Amino acid sequence: MAFLGSIPNRIKAFWLQFAFVVVLMTITRVIFHVFNATAFNGVTTYDYLVGFWFDCVTASLFMLPFAAFYLLPLPIRLVEKKWVKIVHGSLYTLTVLILIGLNLMDVEYFHFTSKRSTIDLLAILSAGSDFKQLITTFIKDFWYLILFFALGFWIIVKFFSRTNKQFLQSQEKAGVSSLIGFLISIGLLIFIGRGGFVFKPVNVLDASRFVSSSKTALVLNTPFTMVKSIGNEGLKEVNFYASIEETEKYFNPIKESKPLNILPDKTNVVILILESFGKEFIGYYNGGKTYTPFLDSLLSESLAFDAAFANGKKSIEAVPSIFASIPSLLDNPYISSQYNSNRVVGLPELLKQFGYETAFYHGATNGSMRFDSFAKYIGFDHYVGKNEYPNQQHSDKTWGILDEYFNPWTAKQITKLKEPFLASLFTLSSHHPFFVPGHRQKEVIQGDQPLCASISYGDLSLRLFFEEAKKQPWYDYTIFILCADHTPGTVTPFYNLQTQLYQIPMAIYHPGGKLEKGRSSEVVQQIDIYPTILDLLNVKTLYYSFGNSIFDKTDRFSVSYLEGNYFFVENDKLMIFSGIQARNLYDYTSRNQALVDILDRNRSQVSLYEKRLKAIIQRYNHDLIRNKTIAVK
Repeated sequence: MAFLGSIPNRIKAFWLQFAFVVVLMTITRVIFHVFNATAFNGVTTYDYLVGFWFDCVTASLFMLPFAAFYLLPLPIRLVEKKWVKIVHGSLYTLTVLILIGLNLMDVEYFHFTSKRSTIDLLAILSAGSDFKQLITTFIKDFWYLILFFALGFWIIVKFFSRTNKQFLQSQEKAGVSSLIGFLISIGLLIFIGRGGFVFKPVNVLDASRFVSSSKTALVLNTPFTMVKSIGNEGLKEVNFYASIEETEKYFNPIKESKPLNILPDKTNVVILILESFGKEFIGYYNGGKTYTPFLDSLLSESLAFDAAFANGKKSIEAVPSIFASIPSLLDNPYISSQYNSNRVVGLPELLKQFGYETAFYHGATNGSMRFDSFAKYIGFDHYVGKNEYPNQQHSDKTWGILDEYFNPWTAKQITKLKEPFLASLFTLSSHHPFFVPGHRQKEVIQGDQPLCASISYGDLSLRLFFEEAKKQPWYDYTIFILCADHTPGTVTPFYNLQTQLYQIPMAIYHPGGKLEKGRSSEVVQQIDIYPTILDLLNVKTLYYSFGNSIFDKTDRFSVSYLEGNYFFVENDKLMIFSGIQARNLYDYTSRNQALVDILDRNRSQVSLYEKRLKAIIQRYNHDLIRNKTIAVK
C-alpha cells in the first residue's frame, strides 16, 4: 500500500482511464459477437482472453498521444488552465470514440466482408456514389448502433470527469515522481503496443497463432486492423469489363478439380521450396556449368518444366502463391497486405478434409516473414522452425539452422506424420549472406558470385534430404514437387533481362515411377501447384485458384506484378502491361543478350493477351477488396 501511495494521482487516474477503455472495447466485442454469433462456433473464454490482449495492444497504440500530453509533468499553474483541461478531455473522448466507433461499425459491416475492416474500406466507400446513396438507409437500418455510440459518448465523458475529480481534486507539484511515472507509463504503453517481447510488432496475421482462422475476426478489433493497414497501398476497383460475370469469358478463379487417376488415392505430398535457386545455376536448364549436380540428376528423373515462372520476387510472395494459389499482384506482399486476413481455403485446409495431416518446415527463426502465422492461417497442422530444432549449434548465426542439418532432420520428422500427409520444406542456406560452413568449403562448387557456392551447398543439402527420405517407409508412396521461391539477384546480364526475371526450376518427381518423366515446354507457375496436386491426388472438389492444373493444356499462362507493371506470359511471349494497355512484348525463349520489342507486329495476339490479363486484374482486385476469395457455387 505504501508503494501505491507513492504513485502520483495523475498516473493512477490515467491507468484507470486506460483500463476503462479496454473494458469498453471488450463490451463492443461482446456486441460484435452477439450480432454475428452464427459466424463463430465453439467460442471459449480463451478466445476472449486473446481478444482482451489485442484490445490492450490497440488501446496502448491509440492512447499514446493522449498519455504524452496528459501525463507530461507541467507546472500547476499551467495544468489548471481551462484550455489544458479542455484539450485533455477532448483528446481522451475523441480517442475512445474512435476505438468504440470503429468496432461498432463492423458489427454490421462484417456481414458483408466476413473480416474486420482495414484501411482499404476507404477505397470501397470512395468508389462511385454507393455510400452517398446508402447513408440514409444505413442510419435507418442500423439506428441501434448509433444509439450504442451515443451511449458510449455519454459514459466516456462522465467517466473522465469523475476520475479527474476523484484523483485530481488537489494538484500535485511536478516533481521527480511525476517524471518517473511519465517515463514508465510511456515506456509501458510502447511495450504493450508492440505486443510484448517480440521480434516484430504484433500484426493482424498474428491472431492466427492463438486461435483458428475462423475466429480471428472475433479476437481482433477494427481499430487494430485499421491502423496496421495504414501505409499499405490498397487495391482499387478496376472496370475493364462491365461486370464480374463478363470477366468470366476470359478468366474464372472458381474451378473444379479433375482427378487424373494416375496415382493411388491418399498419396503423400512433399513440396520442396528451394531458396533462390535460379535457372542460371542449374546445368539441366542452361547446358553450362552446373552448381547443382544432384538436382540435375533428380530433374532428369522427373516431369520437369522449361517454362516455369515464380509469381513474385520475394520468399514472402511464394508461400501464398503455392499454398493458396493467390499471387501478390499488389505493391505489398499478400502476407503483409491488408488482405492477409481474407477468408481463403488453402491447400492444407482443403486436404485435411480428405484425411491429410499437414506440416510446414522452415529452418529460419520462428516468425520470419510471418510464415508461422500464415501457415497456421491456411490450415497447416504443424509449423516447425528453428525453435523446434534440437541443436541450436547448427545455426548459421544469421537466418537459422543450416540446410545440411535441417533437411535430413526434416525427412525423419515427416515420418512422425500420419499418412496420408502434406509436408513442405522451405530451404534456407542459399540466402544472403550465402554462408557455407568451413567443413564444406572444399566440397561445394565455387563460382563468380558468392551465391554460387551457397547454391552448391543447397544442392548438397537437398541430396542429404533425399538420402534420408529414401530410408523412410513413406518414400515410395509420395510425390515430390520441387520449385524455387523466386529468382535470385545476379550479375549476369542475360539473367537480369525482364524475360528471365521470374523463370525458376519446377518439377514433379514420383519415386514409384507412376508419373511420366521428361521435359515439358508448357507454361507453368507457382499458383498452378495447388490445382495440380488436387488432380494428382484424385480429389474431386470445387476450389478457388488463380492458377490451373498443369495437366489442363487449354489454359496456360503466368502472371506476376512488380512496381505497377504486370508480367503476363502466354505461349512463348511475355507481355508487360501497366495502366490500361500493353507496353512491351518479348519472346521470352530468346537467348539474345538484348531484348527486342515485338509489340507492333503482334497487335492481334497482344489484344487477346490483354483481354485475359484485364479479366484477371479486375477479378483479383474485386475479390480481394470484398473478401470473396473462396469457391462458392
